[in-house]
Order: sequence, then C-alpha cells, then structure tokens
Amino acid sequence: MTRVAILGGTGYTALELLKILARHSSAKVTAITSRTETSPIREIHPSLAGRFDLSLENLSPQQLKERADVVFCCLPHVASMEAVPGHLEVGLKVIDLSADYRLKDPEVYAKWYGHAHTDAGRLSSAVYGLPELYRDRIRGTNLIANPGCYTSTSILALAPLIQQGLVEPTGIIIDAKSGVSGAGRTPKQNILFAECNESFGAYSVGNHRHQPEIEQILSESSGRNVDVIFTPHLTPMDRGIEATIYAVPKAKATQQELLEVCRAFYQESPFVRVVDRIPTTKDSAYTNFFDMTIRIVKDRVVILACLDNLIKGASGVAIQNFNLMYGYPETDGLL
Repeated sequence: MTRVAILGGTGYTALELLKILARHSSAKVTAITSRTETSPIREIHPSLAGRFDLSLENLSPQQLKERADVVFCCLPHVASMEAVPGHLEVGLKVIDLSADYRLKDPEVYAKWYGHAHTDAGRLSSAVYGLPELYRDRIRGTNLIANPGCYTSTSILALAPLIQQGLVEPTGIIIDAKSGVSGAGRTPKQNILFAECNESFGAYSVGNHRHQPEIEQILSESSGRNVDVIFTPHLTPMDRGIEATIYAVPKAKATQQELLEVCRAFYQESPFVRVVDRIPTTKDSAYTNFFDMTIRIVKDRVVILACLDNLIKGASGVAIQNFNLMYGYPETDGLL
C-alpha cells in the first residue's frame, strides 16, 4: 500500500480525493492536514463518516514524511508554492492541485496571478499532469502540476485536431461554462445561492487565468503557436463543465473523419469518450470521463466537450497521476 497524505483537507477537491481513495486498492490515507482545523474529518465532510477515522492536523513536512509517501496538495494558489518545496526536500512526492506549478514562465505567472513566484526554479521540472498527453513523463517525476478544470476540457478537446494540423492554431474561440463548485468552498458573494441561482453570466472576460495555461500546453504539445480567446461563464448548477469551441479548419474534412481522428488519438486513454451525440454535463457528472463530439457548421469546426470539474477536472485526474507515478492501473479507484 502507498501511504497518502492530503494537504489542506477542508475543500471540495480534498473531499473528492478522499472518496476515491476510500475505494482504491493500493492507497492508504494516513494523514489529513489543515492550518486552522483540528476536527475529525467526518465533521468537516459528513459524507465521509464511517470511511475515515482521521482528524485534521497541522503537520510539518518531516512529520508527514514519517507517515506518508506522497502528498496531494489541495492548498490555494500561492499557499501551495510556499508548502511544496519543504515536502519535496524531505523526500515526499507531490501532486499539486493548485495552479502554482502549471505555468513554466514565472513572469507569466506573476502577470496572471498577481504574485511573484517564490519557487520559480522548480517550474521547468514540474510535469503537467494531463495523462492523455504526458503519460510517460508523469511516470518518472516527483512533482505533478495537476491541470485545471477549464484547461483540461479545452486542451483535451483541441489537442488531436491541432496536433494533426487539421485546424488553425490561432483564432480559436472557447466558450465555457462551469458549475458553482468550480469557485471552491470558501464563501464569496457571487456564489451565494441568491446571487447565482436562476442566473447565468460570463466573468473574467479576456483575463481569465486559465487562458495562458491552455495556450502553453497546446503550443508545447503540438509544436505550434496556439492562440485562443477563452470566455468562462458561471452556471447555476453544482458541478460540471461544458465547452463549445470554434476553430477554423485547415483542410476540408467531414465530421466523421474528424471524429475518427480523435478516437484514434485517444485509443489508449480509458477516460476519453469520443461520442456521436452532443454530450451534456450530466453524462459525465460524478465520473472521471471526458466526453466530446464534433460538428461542422458552415466554415467552422465546432467541438463540444464536457467533464465533471471536481473529478476529471481536479481530483480524478490527480488519482490518474498517482496511479501512473506508482505503476498502478490507471483506472484504479476511478471506475
């Protein structure tokens, strides 16, 4: 059994991780930390009652090293980069669910996150944790930069067509919608029930932090300079992401031909479903599946994609990364 610690156990991503780890054949959760809470985990997340008999603790990296082999870091941005180095230095492996290690350029990070990166030397060595693109790199690393939910949806939808040179890498429009849980568990005015219920709207237009992440990974994986316009929207549902993506084709191809390209691209990826129907968020809710399809509309390729933002967009893909790091079946705990 691999001993697992959760760093920052009070949020939604930690809850989903613990639910998955409870049914994992080769993982044992040995510690759950918090900087402010000392309650039993069942009091913070009542759905875990009867599954874990652990309490939240404020533990040092050295104390965690005595109990664990790997840490899932569920801390917020900035707090994560302050915590990760100490855990790596004592010999723990780290899967970081924040955005602190996703962007390779510290100046880009500072521009989009408004904070200087305090561990910039590790940005070049952190492996972006999207197994469908970086499976081999994930197996040999000790620091995973777990991808974001919007980014996973957008990158998985576009990667096959950009890598095969079937759509233009520039002029791409990503129109994406997320459930309220994507904003986290900390109370904020815009996610109060009376504010977001029966309402729908865009936010962070032109300046959302996931845009440079999408462009970086698609450019790096394809060898092409990718440029997108990314517009997110908040929808009055608990969970799920839907993205409608518009791209200009580089050559004439039928809808079925493009679908077959995507199916071939993901034939070794157990959680990608390239479907003929138009997917909805309910199809992939509470699962680690990513669903996508394609339509040809006039002179555009329209890609429609959905995933669960808390699982395939966060904790589920983190478990995929854990499985790859330790040589377990990629689907362990996830099916």
